[in-house]
Amino acid sequence: MERLTVQDKKSILINSLKRRYKLQYDAIQPIPYIKDRLYCVDKVFVEGGTEIYIVEGATKEKEGPWERVDSYKDIFTDPRMKAKRRIIEAEAGYGKSTVTLQLAYDWCNGVKDSPFKDVEILILLRLRQLNSKISIYQAIKLFLAPNDPRIKSSDIKNIIESCSSVKVLLDGYDEFPDRDGATGSDVGRIITRNLFGDIDVTLTTRYLPKDYDKSNTKYVRLVGFDETARDQYIRKAVTGEDEESVANIKRALKENPILDDLCQVPLLFVMFSHMTHEKTHLQKFKSVTGFFRYMIKCFHSHMRNKSLDKHAKEHMSEHESEHDELSKVAFEGLCGENQQLSWRKDGLCTRLGQGFCQHYIAVGILVEEEVSADTNDHTSTTDIQTRTDLRFYHQLFCEWFACFRLVEVVAATRNASELKNVLDKVDPFNLQYLYRFTCGISPVVGKRIIEYLKSRKDGGKFAILCILEQTGEVEGIKDTVRDLCSSLVRINGYSHSRLLQRSTIQLLEIGARYDIPISCVYLGGCSPRVDESGLNLILESGLSLSILSSLQKLEIRDNRTLTNEELATILSYSSQCTSLKELQFNYYDLPDTIPVGSIPSSLKSRNVKVLDNQDLNGSRRLNLQTGLWQVYTKAQCWLAETRHTC
Repeated sequence: MERLTVQDKKSILINSLKRRYKLQYDAIQPIPYIKDRLYCVDKVFVEGGTEIYIVEGATKEKEGPWERVDSYKDIFTDPRMKAKRRIIEAEAGYGKSTVTLQLAYDWCNGVKDSPFKDVEILILLRLRQLNSKISIYQAIKLFLAPNDPRIKSSDIKNIIESCSSVKVLLDGYDEFPDRDGATGSDVGRIITRNLFGDIDVTLTTRYLPKDYDKSNTKYVRLVGFDETARDQYIRKAVTGEDEESVANIKRALKENPILDDLCQVPLLFVMFSHMTHEKTHLQKFKSVTGFFRYMIKCFHSHMRNKSLDKHAKEHMSEHESEHDELSKVAFEGLCGENQQLSWRKDGLCTRLGQGFCQHYIAVGILVEEEVSADTNDHTSTTDIQTRTDLRFYHQLFCEWFACFRLVEVVAATRNASELKNVLDKVDPFNLQYLYRFTCGISPVVGKRIIEYLKSRKDGGKFAILCILEQTGEVEGIKDTVRDLCSSLVRINGYSHSRLLQRSTIQLLEIGARYDIPISCVYLGGCSPRVDESGLNLILESGLSLSILSSLQKLEIRDNRTLTNEELATILSYSSQCTSLKELQFNYYDLPDTIPVGSIPSSLKSRNVKVLDNQDLNGSRRLNLQTGLWQVYTKAQCWLAETRHTC
């Protein structure tokens, strides 16, 4: 047999990688239970919100500005992102894996404007498939080039070292079995830059690793779908340019305002839009719990409708309603000391029953995945084997099933102290829907959980959302929302958790939808900016605040400079808040003159007061007709405050 050169082996490896990636990027499945409808990633991918952290030499733990970029490509092409290490951070379902598949598509197909166009080799690994003992070269061989005996893991090391350009994408650090471990895994060595030090590596994760090379790492975050991205997805992947169908999906979302926050999660919006398009009539939902209950029902009913066997249909109905053990598995996985989101298939089938597991795999709630089997230091490359694990299609499905077990656990507690011991281990920041689902399915248990949340710092406003899950009617929380909106509502980017910010925003948006007057919203340290649609204020946390039609005063405080263009977008957003009487900037460095053409006519016609508070001595008020600032003295400020207190 002719001896292969390194160049020959490189060509073999590249072909193997492209075949493997094509299998992955051609298998996008918007609705899990419709398995015969697969899409190429390029046919469904749209740009969601992508932001980069732009402080030179700073780590993400420090306060600093995030800046929106136009495209996922900017993660690699923006000069400020030049580095050997990047971390893409986002919540579950926000499109981290989809971005990596789009990049793989770009590389395989030589997309002209792709930052990966001239890359010799792209390595894309899903970290949940690895373990701490397997080397990175063994992982590449095992999962990306398993069927070609001409290449060994030792060859892969030589090939990578011979390349002029290599990029590595490590997807899902939060699902890596040895995340933040002290075993000295190759994955750990890569992110600390003790391995592949001169190779460009990008990590995706829900949270930052405990140990990584902070001084040489750039940060990216994905913040979900805004109005523009939703519209693009509907047209590109669901309806085409059928305007009536586009309008139907948008109308369904508008008629279900309680789902608005949920549908900022790209994965869930994708499912909602496809399900809405499939159904001639989609019911109106009064809570997130109601929507999820309906969605799970759709999974099972689709499977039953395909079966002609009456006996099999009966078993399917049993599996749908009798899932106690699966609920225990989900709860243990989410709330254990080390979160576990996948399980060995053989062990789980033994625990749940073979028929039960196969049913949940068939309907798409559980997903099979090949992972590396347990190894030790003496396992040779040729002896490394794979096994099949099972995981939930998405973490929210895990939270749905876990909520049934949480009902039982909470019901078994005898007093507030025991309840606190249980719920202190269930973080509402990471598991907000577990709380909301639990309150939605059990009014009795929900009442106890709501009392616990009210007693917890930053928990009061989230508790109101849980009340909404219980009642299923906004009427049940209107008085509470009215009380909240009648006085100053603060959203503080420095001291408020993301959960508190999200809960506050949702309550404000409920108030606006039901024409409840919102006295004043104060945004402190949030560095708000307006998105491309002009319909949302994007906060520093990545959350968005939509137009509040009943808002009377908006006060923004931040120690930074605003350009005329940035100020114009905020003025435009404010003009659409039709009840607004006053817009106040505190401690901003604003332009001395504002182009009259950038001042919306509706602000002029309503004579909205626009103030610039620069120091304790007084303010400037914008003359909306001339675009010039007029001195607004301390006495005038005091007089204004006595007329309308914020």
